Amino acid sequence: MISPRKSVLITGCSAGGIGSALAETFEERGYHVFATLRTPSKISPRLSAAGNVTILQLDVLSRGLHRRRRRAQTGGRLDVLVNNSGRTQIFPALDTPVDEARELFDLNFWAPLAMVQAFAPLLIEARGCLVNNASISAYIPTPFVGIYGSSKAALAMASNTWQHELAPLGVRTITLITCGVKSKAYDNVDAPRLPANSHYLVIRDYLEGLADGGQMHSDVMDAHRYARDVVRAVHRGVEGEVWAGKSALVARLGCWLFPRSILNMVLDGMMHFSPEIAKVKQDVHSGKKVD
Repeated sequence: MISPRKSVLITGCSAGGIGSALAETFEERGYHVFATLRTPSKISPRLSAAGNVTILQLDVLSRGLHRRRRRAQTGGRLDVLVNNSGRTQIFPALDTPVDEARELFDLNFWAPLAMVQAFAPLLIEARGCLVNNASISAYIPTPFVGIYGSSKAALAMASNTWQHELAPLGVRTITLITCGVKSKAYDNVDAPRLPANSHYLVIRDYLEGLADGGQMHSDVMDAHRYARDVVRAVHRGVEGEVWAGKSALVARLGCWLFPRSILNMVLDGMMHFSPEIAKVKQDVHSGKKVD
């Protein structure tokens, strides 16, 4: 008897992103891929033309993630669910409207939980695998990326907890700690619009540079190479945390072995934020009013 083709559903599959690379790589491995995204027109030509790919319009923030509807869309079977959708934010915490912070958590944390609840019955039936895409920002407190990092830290903690809860139901859980990967994550990051009374107006050019992704993505891994590492981990039956992306092994060892002061020095060397923090300090102590 021929085994049915395995299937995977991936959120956030717009062309040029991590989700798109994952979808293409799973398709190459023979999976039937359910590539989901809010705007189907943003799918890559390769996925659009692939015979083993079903493109589904899906807003992960929708309250309509009913189990019955999900079962119908996947044909009643799902072996792998990849929670990939997410958004980056570059903004000082003091200037971030709380409603906007909540929206970021809705997308980066609550939406994956809703997806898990909606598709759990199918994963349990298939004795399948759940993959949640967190971030190195969950482990390294990066200035001006605190709200994003906090949302990913929440997802990482939850995913590692779900691993224990889903294991007796036959479902493996992988928590991706994604390091530097070339993607379009910063395409939708708005330039920081600081309020007139912000303490950080003096470094707004620096913040705008962070928001365009230049410093964050100056030396990163190709998304398809990253995707191959992730798909390989799924195939090998790995569970728990999988660190992937540029310098993932070094980052993992550093987070385990080095004191926070050393990690901060390394991060400063990458982002050069110390001179900018010094500018803020000098501006505040000078009592100078910034226009």
